[in-house]
Amino acid sequence: MIRAAQARAARKRYREMAPVLNEQSLRRFVALEAKALGHGGVSLMSGISGLARSTIYHGLSDIRDNVAVPAGRVRKAGGGHKKKSSRDPTLAADLKRLVEPVTRGDPMQPLLWTTRSLRNLVTELVKEGHKVCPTVVSELLRGMGYSLQANNKTREGGQHIDRDAQFQYINTQATTFLVANEPVISVDTKKKELVGNFKNNGREWRRQGRPELVNIHDFIDPKLSRAVPYGVYDITNNVGWVSVGTDHDTASFAVNAIRRWWRTMGKKRHPTAKRLMITADGAGSNGSRVRLWKVELQKLADELKLPITVPAARHQQVEQDRAS
Repeated sequence: MIRAAQARAARKRYREMAPVLNEQSLRRFVALEAKALGHGGVSLMSGISGLARSTIYHGLSDIRDNVAVPAGRVRKAGGGHKKKSSRDPTLAADLKRLVEPVTRGDPMQPLLWTTRSLRNLVTELVKEGHKVCPTVVSELLRGMGYSLQANNKTREGGQHIDRDAQFQYINTQATTFLVANEPVISVDTKKKELVGNFKNNGREWRRQGRPELVNIHDFIDPKLSRAVPYGVYDITNNVGWVSVGTDHDTASFAVNAIRRWWRTMGKKRHPTAKRLMITADGAGSNGSRVRLWKVELQKLADELKLPITVPAARHQQVEQDRAS
């Protein structure tokens, strides 16, 4: 019988040695401990280490037969399970085909996530003849740059029945422009900020007990007003431009920000451009129902002698075309 003192000592030795051992040496160490404990040692060490009894017997066999893997290796050559993607060469391609139609993501980042659950993906893959489990699908998705993320509050009221078709249409239009090496930009007003001695989130290094003093109340300074940043993102070149105004966020301001981007950056990066595509949301200064937005875009198209395309809802297309 193994005494309680022996069991406590074996458990202590295992806790101290396990963190620094690899797979082979851990198996041998546990096997040696089991051998030293005598009758019942294998069962005790299996409970302490979590290793299967067969693994401990494997370690005893290696010690008895003086079997060891080559230096610099943990397993014998060819040991271990082959990756599922190696045994099933079409698995990764079929999985990517399943998730691509519903992929969401930030166009500025390579990180993607999918709305399909692992269970549903496994079900679809099994229907196509693959033998997989959720764990394998999860590993493949992470290897392809996908991640599991929580829901994000993005829905605002009712949606048009053709909402997805509208975005597919806009995506097709943008792809056509990019293939033709024509500029495609995305525009939007960013968060407005107070200008002046106001509190901002974040911290910076200063002498202890000497924080920067700011106003108690966040009332707008009538002399400095509020900063209105308007961003222009050049999808082709993956670069951005931000114009900051201190007046109101109007359609005139929005179009002028695009004008400044084109004169300062756009025409240099797109010297052969024959047309311009602008994608924007349907609210604010660049709202789809704001007449001034369309009027100002027309003025810009006349001024630059450059057709401006703004894909609109319900598959319609607003062409601001006054090319020479």
